[in-house]
Amino acid sequence: MISMRALSHILALLVALGAAVASGQRPIWASEAAPAAKAPLVFSARIVGDESRTRFVADMTGAIDVSVFTLSDPYRIIVDIPEVRFGLDSEAGVDGRGLFTAFRYGQISPGKSRIVLDLSGPVKVDKAFVIPPADNQPARLVIDVVATSRDEFLTVEKAYRDTRRVEEAARRDRAITAPPARDSGKFTVVLDPGHGGIDTGAKGRNGSVEKEITLAFAEILGKKLEASGRYNVFFTRTDDRFVALGDRVEIARDHGADLFVSIHANTFRGRSIRGTIVYTVSEGASDAMANEIAASENEADALAGLDIAAENSDEVLDILFDLTRRETRNFEMVFAQNLVRELRQSTSMFKVPHQQAGFKVLKAHDFPSAMIELGFVSNAEDEKQLLSQAWREKVSDSIARAIDTYFEKQLAQRSVQ
Repeated sequence: MISMRALSHILALLVALGAAVASGQRPIWASEAAPAAKAPLVFSARIVGDESRTRFVADMTGAIDVSVFTLSDPYRIIVDIPEVRFGLDSEAGVDGRGLFTAFRYGQISPGKSRIVLDLSGPVKVDKAFVIPPADNQPARLVIDVVATSRDEFLTVEKAYRDTRRVEEAARRDRAITAPPARDSGKFTVVLDPGHGGIDTGAKGRNGSVEKEITLAFAEILGKKLEASGRYNVFFTRTDDRFVALGDRVEIARDHGADLFVSIHANTFRGRSIRGTIVYTVSEGASDAMANEIAASENEADALAGLDIAAENSDEVLDILFDLTRRETRNFEMVFAQNLVRELRQSTSMFKVPHQQAGFKVLKAHDFPSAMIELGFVSNAEDEKQLLSQAWREKVSDSIARAIDTYFEKQLAQRSVQ
């Protein structure tokens, strides 16, 4: 079934084509008069073929450059392109065919978009090219793959990784990082709106999207904290872009965070499950649900097409036995208790409001972190609240009070010392 959104795109394109033909002009995807500043629109995508050879095709209003590479565990094809606008149906990419099991798309960084093609097994990219618009036909991105062995897949992947390591080393050598300006008389709070860009996060029963909910809420909370005059407030993202989990931690560290607050929205199989939950980090999860939610959140990098195997895990090992981390965890417990106490006054809490699990984004050893799962988009009542401006104002007031209380205790301890 074609959605109303997809139908509207099709009708708009047909109208544009009809008008162009009637006037003797070329359609917009072939027009040189289209504004250069406007990113091309990807308006259609499909998968054809079978388990021996499968093709991914995307139609768009202008030709673009394309870079393609593969990653394993899980098997993925990563298609990096300049920034484009996506006008695909909301269900696009959910169902696969042949060697592709699904695909997703979105912005991965400023000026750069990405399509991630999930694979049923190892493949070889046989062809990857873009056809320019011509003869009333749109520009077309084509990715052809054929089945191959795991050994051959890993050989190609290793060559890509070796090249990337050289490029990354050169980039680090060129980088000059200056510490940000900071008012030393204030505490620094870093707000982390979960997901973004290609990583949409959870999707609600009535169409809500987690990445939009978290960003809208973080903006409200940030304004309240800034208005108090007590804090330097920074964000891991301020628009619809993807930020890797490790980069979120590094952003907080670069700004000298005194507190890191990650904002998310939950989803779970049971539609009756609802309520706000506060999470802090732990090697073991509070229960099976907490473990499952943490695993889902920790998949964000892989889903966005990042090379997880290439990440340095030394810091994670350090976290497990670092003495600084022990002190930080004590601060986290205090802050979590403040959050639960204040949030009870403004919203419905989950039956066990404070839980622990191994969230990657909370594993910094040098500053306290907490994650607030505002509610379950899989629950109709919670989803309605999450989209309510009045609810957001009320709940953000509670979180701001919890932050105030936490730092008042910090100041008191400093005075004693």
